Amino acid sequence: MRIIIIGAGPGGYETAVVAAKKGAEVVIISDGPVGGTCLNEGCIPTKSFCRNAEVLEDLAKGSVFGVEDLSYRFDFSKVISRKEEVIGQLRKGVEGLMGGKGITLVYGKASFKDQHTVVVDGTEYEGDYIIIATGSYSASLPIPGADLPGVITSREILNIEAVPQRLCVIGAGVIGLEFASIFKSFGSEVSVVEYCKDILPRFDTDLAKRLKQSLSRRGISIDTGAQVQSITKEGDTLKVNYLKKDKEFSVEADKVLMAVGRRANVGSLNLADAGIEFTPRGIVVDSQMRTNVPHIYAVGDCVGGIMLAHVATFQGFKALASIFGEPCNIDLSIVPAAVFTNPEAATVGLTEDECKDKGMKIKCYKSFYRANGKALSMDEPDGYCKIVVSEEEDSFGKILGCHLFGAHSADIVQEAAALMTKGTTLQELREIIHAHPTLSEVFQNAAHS
Repeated sequence: MRIIIIGAGPGGYETAVVAAKKGAEVVIISDGPVGGTCLNEGCIPTKSFCRNAEVLEDLAKGSVFGVEDLSYRFDFSKVISRKEEVIGQLRKGVEGLMGGKGITLVYGKASFKDQHTVVVDGTEYEGDYIIIATGSYSASLPIPGADLPGVITSREILNIEAVPQRLCVIGAGVIGLEFASIFKSFGSEVSVVEYCKDILPRFDTDLAKRLKQSLSRRGISIDTGAQVQSITKEGDTLKVNYLKKDKEFSVEADKVLMAVGRRANVGSLNLADAGIEFTPRGIVVDSQMRTNVPHIYAVGDCVGGIMLAHVATFQGFKALASIFGEPCNIDLSIVPAAVFTNPEAATVGLTEDECKDKGMKIKCYKSFYRANGKALSMDEPDGYCKIVVSEEEDSFGKILGCHLFGAHSADIVQEAAALMTKGTTLQELREIIHAHPTLSEVFQNAAHS
């Protein structure tokens, strides 16, 4: 069996490794460095920045040092070089995996010739099955001035030469807030302009409001319910012009980060020639990640929906299970997600609002970091945890969701995801012993609230 995989991000290369182990002959095609957006211009380099920002914040906090602002003393060029080292090390690891038995790595841009044939730089590759994993690209608002010098995306800001004195971020989703938090730590004056009424529109409303308050206390200006009309330039200054409640406002900046989401990267695939159904949101797939062409699958950002690296990976595993006719219990409705702001935020499962919109009977249980000994010893009292629990007769006590913000939220939420995957009830959580003193006690304390 030969499987062609188009795209070498997490949805592609991890799927290739598993497919080869199952005995398939795999051809994986990469349009650019292996690792995709996540490794080269997304998750990994951003988290490298986050770590440097975290260190600066920790040093600035400590009365031991007696220094409130250390940002002026750090060498930003070393932040960039460290980021490149991290990417390089991980990329070599992925390249090593792609050199494994049964895997052929091909560099170039792929397009469909027909339903079994893919063309890369004039060379044709035929497969019994094809998996599309081409990812996504940064979106941009169709407004005047969006193409001005100094208006950048998440890709360019990771290679910026110096910390801007003033940074305006358009969009208060995950990407926008992470960079707002990072560059505030690096010393920028940061403003965020968001169209929706709340930040993190897909997150729990209570969590979003609390995180907004926390970021505002750090000095990040956040204006929601704001519709950006244009970007203009006067000398070296960019001006973001927006409407709020029919009134005109503007923010001046040295750099403007366009962080308004991402779009499925399918434009060059010639999907129509292969008869593959797709929409502006992405490629249409069923619950097994199969397209309308039975032997062609699609995974990751190119199908729209939840655009996260770990989702792409597990969608790839689900596709392989279908190809090999194996059982698969991966539940793609339970997906933990994190925002690496300072403090972090994380979520999994249904929000309180979603449950109410569905007419479900629920009860919410909360706890706060300020009552946690480990959080106080870390000087991280800002944070909380909310557990959403069913009060429906047929699922009474079942954990439906968990929403946190505070230190290491991204780690704590994984316990909630694991328990939810196994259908755990609130009472069963209460009976699980947690080590003391740890931040994970915030999760259990919420269950006892």
